[in-house]
Amino acid sequence: MYEPNVVGDWQEYDGHAGLRVRVHRLEPAEPPRGRDDAAEGLTYFRVRVTVENRGGRLVGVHLEDGQVDVRIGPDGESAFLDWRNSQFIEGFDVYPLRRATAVLYAAAPEASLGQIDVQVQLRVDEEWVDRRLWTGGLGLPDGECGALPGTVREDGLAHQVSAFLRGQAEGGTA
Repeated sequence: MYEPNVVGDWQEYDGHAGLRVRVHRLEPAEPPRGRDDAAEGLTYFRVRVTVENRGGRLVGVHLEDGQVDVRIGPDGESAFLDWRNSQFIEGFDVYPLRRATAVLYAAAPEASLGQIDVQVQLRVDEEWVDRRLWTGGLGLPDGECGALPGTVREDGLAHQVSAFLRGQAEGGTA
């Protein structure tokens, strides 16, 4: 079974040697251009998505609106994404040993911010790559302070989520 990444973990793509992505710096933050009226009564937070090229050739990267989905709470409800304040990666050439970062602003009810899932689907050199999922929450540390890149965490949030999903699938309960 596929286990989600923990916020802060790097995820490498098999079809693109040296290309890796991570969702990190999940933190409360007010948007730079002011709050959207549609987010009244919601708590804003910011998340960063970084693409790193450790390969030997440049890659063209697209990470635009519609390629990131943010879900909150135990029921996976959609968070409000503030596209006006967010900064995307639109057709940027990432050279070897360089990075590009998208900064997304979202809002949701404060009670649901303990569990946040971020799904990312990059477009690399006009080709869609597989979707990847990161899970975390406000107040939880980024995964970067835990295991080394590429290792599996047996006690981390992603492992707990995976164990829960396996239990649901085996038990057939909803």
